[in-house]
Amino acid sequence: MSPFTIFGIGLAAFLLLSFAGMSIAFAFILVGFVGTALIMGLEPALFALGSAPWQWCSRQGFIVMPLFILMGQFAFHSGISKDLYSSAYKWLGRLPGGLALATNLACTGFAACTGSSLASGATMGLIAYPEMQRFNYDRGLATGCISAGGTLGFLIPPSLMFIIYGILTQQPVGVLFIAGIFPGLLLSGLFFGLILLMCWRNPKLGPRGESFSWIDRFASLKGVWGMLVLFTLVIGGLYMGIFAPSEAGAMGAFGALVIALAKRIKMPALITALRDSLRLTAMVMTITIGAMVFNTFASVSGFSAVFATWMTGLALPRYGILILILVIYIPLGMVMDCMGMILLTVPIIFPVITQLGFDPIWFGVLVVLIAEIAEITPPVGMMIYVIGGVTKVPMEVIFRGNFPFVAAMLVGIAILVAFPQISLFLTGTMG
Repeated sequence: MSPFTIFGIGLAAFLLLSFAGMSIAFAFILVGFVGTALIMGLEPALFALGSAPWQWCSRQGFIVMPLFILMGQFAFHSGISKDLYSSAYKWLGRLPGGLALATNLACTGFAACTGSSLASGATMGLIAYPEMQRFNYDRGLATGCISAGGTLGFLIPPSLMFIIYGILTQQPVGVLFIAGIFPGLLLSGLFFGLILLMCWRNPKLGPRGESFSWIDRFASLKGVWGMLVLFTLVIGGLYMGIFAPSEAGAMGAFGALVIALAKRIKMPALITALRDSLRLTAMVMTITIGAMVFNTFASVSGFSAVFATWMTGLALPRYGILILILVIYIPLGMVMDCMGMILLTVPIIFPVITQLGFDPIWFGVLVVLIAEIAEITPPVGMMIYVIGGVTKVPMEVIFRGNFPFVAAMLVGIAILVAFPQISLFLTGTMG
């Protein structure tokens, strides 16, 4: 049996194990180890299995991840989400679809504090959905804006997906963070405009909310200024070259702890934040180790080289190949967890991107945006199940409510492909 055939069987086995419920990390490890052993022998496979944890987890880029995860957990457990939503509600509540607009804005701010899409979606589901129910919002619009807004945590820094992409491709994480700012704001703006248009055409989808005085509006900002200042300090320090990414992560984690203590966070919540940070860090590291074992299998099978040669040899212009790659990602994201999708595909596809002369930072933004779409599309979209769990809305209603937001994301991808400088403008001015 040829190595190429073994890889094809291994890939099918990996997908079957994932669908059967095996942890994606151990599906990667099992298939990667067995496949490498069949091609190279048992001893090289054992060496790959033994060296992968140290080879990847000792890289400096991994230091960034637990620090920003810790920052996000402190922000999450300090109640910043409630303050963000309350402030956004008081500023935007009287507009058509005002509560949905406030949810979108609060998700944008919360993403900037935590970098976690699922935490953002779950939190806003608990806070915003009951309020939208009270004003008789359409359930599809209500859950759609929460789940789509939650995905902004992938794109707006600090983003865990950018950290993983940077580790896989050896690209600077700080530059990736800065590259995600304008695309994140663009996507948030597209969601904002979509909600306004839908509720203007059909006011029953999102009735107006309460009206608040200007005094109340400005007073509401006192609950969010601390995290906004911290975000500005961390990302501004990266942009100006004052902080390395690891230093920015340490600054962010310490600042978030100070803010949480100032908000009188209780000891059980503080312990939970630390425990959740450890659990999430360990999970991501284990999945990454597994992906590297699997990618060793892909490399020794010759699949990566054959795929790169085939893609670059297609009778298509380079932008045609790029669009083909992005199109492949969409159905793949429908059946795979977005983190697993990135870990599986980026090591294989990245050489194609570099050979075609595309900017790797810009491509990273596109990949992360594709991952956002995967998070809210059936049948695997994890965000949908999180929102369904906290709101008790049927899955089919949530999926239907997400279709307009998926369309907005596709428009966002088209804009970023047509105008790469949206992603690269700030990176070109970094200190």
